[in-house]
Amino acid sequence: MLPTLFVAVALAPANDLRDQDDKAVRKVLADQVAAWNTGDLDGFMKGYWDSPELFFISGGKDVKGFKALKERYDTSYRGEGKEMGKLTFSEVHVEVLGPDAALVRGKWQVETKKETVGGWYTLVFRKLDGGWKITHDHTSK
Repeated sequence: MLPTLFVAVALAPANDLRDQDDKAVRKVLADQVAAWNTGDLDGFMKGYWDSPELFFISGGKDVKGFKALKERYDTSYRGEGKEMGKLTFSEVHVEVLGPDAALVRGKWQVETKKETVGGWYTLVFRKLDGGWKITHDHTSK
């Protein structure tokens, strides 16, 4: 009986940490949605790793680097005749892989006055000095 009790006690803190990490990752996503829906692209981008190593792929095209990704969002959603619209995430699944990594998948949707677009995403989050950040984003339409 003692070994079983020891294992249960040893796993409890790990499970608590995973729950905390899950909540922290979900907060990044919630903060992104809130920022997007107020037209705050800078606030939305805070969820991403500010690094030239950030990787994004969508529609068969890749973007490398924080600055390039911000420019892509700016052109696609704030350029001439564009609007950011309302962003929603659904069917969000967070899998904490370890103390500093998580895999997230779900659906995204942006509704504008002209159209509604959406698809699936898979994100790699890493826990860095600035907290949990998206380091890899694969988004489909």
